Amino acid sequence: MARSSSRSVDWGFPRWRGYGAGSDATTVRICDRHGCAEPGHCPAPKSPNSPDRWYFCEQHAGEYNRGWNYFEGLTAEEAAEREAAETRTADGYAEAKHYGWAGPGDGSRSRDEIRALELLELEVDADFDAVRVAWRRLAKSNHPDVRPGDKEAAARFQAIQAAYDVLKAAEDARQWKPAV
Repeated sequence: MARSSSRSVDWGFPRWRGYGAGSDATTVRICDRHGCAEPGHCPAPKSPNSPDRWYFCEQHAGEYNRGWNYFEGLTAEEAAEREAAETRTADGYAEAKHYGWAGPGDGSRSRDEIRALELLELEVDADFDAVRVAWRRLAKSNHPDVRPGDKEAAARFQAIQAAYDVLKAAEDARQWKPAV
């Protein structure tokens, strides 16, 4: 009596069968907007506090969200109370590290970094080598040993030094950021 083979015909890589040969057709949900044939992968509530959802494409989800009034049907006092309650529960997110100094700037640098770059007379997209050159130039011209007795120069020197410290700390944090 012959035994039936329990071996697979898939021998690993390189695969002997075509990619996707064994997969079934996937179900794609179409946008709920009348006349749209794009995939609807953005859920949106049909009404406040309802589990029912519309599924829109990105373009129609944007249109829907522009017209959505979260506080519809509430009095001004109720809307203020709801906003305060939701802000109160989201306070933990405001304590994130990048909000520590003054909040986000342009997305790549914090507001403090942008202020420090302005103080060093640099553009927002300046690299750290340009920061170092500008800091050195301005520190030399405003140093208390170069301008003894000039209180404005001493204050500028301290501000320049503080700006450099902010940018140096940010650069160190960017270089030592762990890979994800």
